Amino acid sequence: MSLTSVAAGRRLAQRAIVWQAVAVALVAGAFLAKGPSWALAALAGGGAVAVGGWLSGAIALGGGANPAAGALARLLLGVLAKWAVVLLVLGLAVGAGGLPPIAALVGVVAALATQMLAMASR
Repeated sequence: MSLTSVAAGRRLAQRAIVWQAVAVALVAGAFLAKGPSWALAALAGGGAVAVGGWLSGAIALGGGANPAAGALARLLLGVLAKWAVVLLVLGLAVGAGGLPPIAALVGVVAALATQMLAMASR
């Protein structure tokens, strides 16, 4: 892997996060009709995916060009960190915060769907 492909990966990850932020803001705006707690739940769910994605990208792409084993280890660690952030935020928002779980899950789905679209487009 060359440094050019690492830089391209970073740019793609950043673009995905921007798209996710827009999508989650739109979903949260739609949930405002149900109440502020619904909008906050959607923001928490989608925001957790976006922040987790940023953290995953920072871990996975932060080491530059390395041998395959090191790159794979960073990739795996990044994915685990992402989902740890998502589960922690969802647990706090829904469990401790009492926010509506449906809205939080819709925020997660919106962010993940947007991530797939952003990664698929060039």
